[in-house]
Amino acid sequence: MNELKQNSQSLNISKKITKIVGNTNATYNLIEEGDKVLVGFSGGKDSLTLIHTLKRMQGKVPFYFEFKAVTLTYGMGEQVEFLSNHCKEYGISHEIIDTEIFDISKEKIRENSSFCSFVSRMRRGYLYSFALDNGFNKLALGHHLDDAMESFFMNFFYNGSMRSMPPIYRAKNGLQVIRPLIFCREKQLRSFASQNDIRVIGDEACPAMRMDIKMPHARENTKELLAKLEESNPDIFISMKAAFSNLHTNTFFDKTKLDN
Repeated sequence: MNELKQNSQSLNISKKITKIVGNTNATYNLIEEGDKVLVGFSGGKDSLTLIHTLKRMQGKVPFYFEFKAVTLTYGMGEQVEFLSNHCKEYGISHEIIDTEIFDISKEKIRENSSFCSFVSRMRRGYLYSFALDNGFNKLALGHHLDDAMESFFMNFFYNGSMRSMPPIYRAKNGLQVIRPLIFCREKQLRSFASQNDIRVIGDEACPAMRMDIKMPHARENTKELLAKLEESNPDIFISMKAAFSNLHTNTFFDKTKLDN
């Protein structure tokens, strides 16, 4: 086990990522003494960065917590055993949960509804159930700052609401959902995977790729918009991040918030 822990420490996690996650944890108390954290581990760059950052964090913080990475299969014959081998190599507890999400989605999803949203809800449901059944009090997800900004603009443009992704919230079932990477940029997580030459699962694992459906365009359009905005204003993500903590609710149209 000592050898495995030493191997995990050899991965090159940038000081910037560890500092951001450390500050986020200190500000929002995402992980505390005695926490038992379940991590949704898809094998993508985001969740890979998350499990290794938490592994590094275990050896740095002055309190004890434990975590376990869980990978869901969709019932499409995915070969994800290499993720278990990766976690074993670096001393990270891991389990694969086989589901029938793919077949269920073909039967249950309504015409013209969002396939991605449906699969996401199903996936979250499996993670919630596993966490509650196995004594975990927190579920960690790998969302980053780009995800939060994209979510905000998608809700703003397409759903007529102003909402994003909080660093921590309590689900209706009592489980706390945390996002330790929420202030990291996507490019930082991509760099972590590439610098360490880690095999990464990408969009090819998405069930939508196996179905004859119209792919959602909202997120891709929003990504392109934000990329163009950042080209003209390189500090725009810094400004938007600050804005998310500087809300003036009495300047909008909700009559319950007005100063009158």
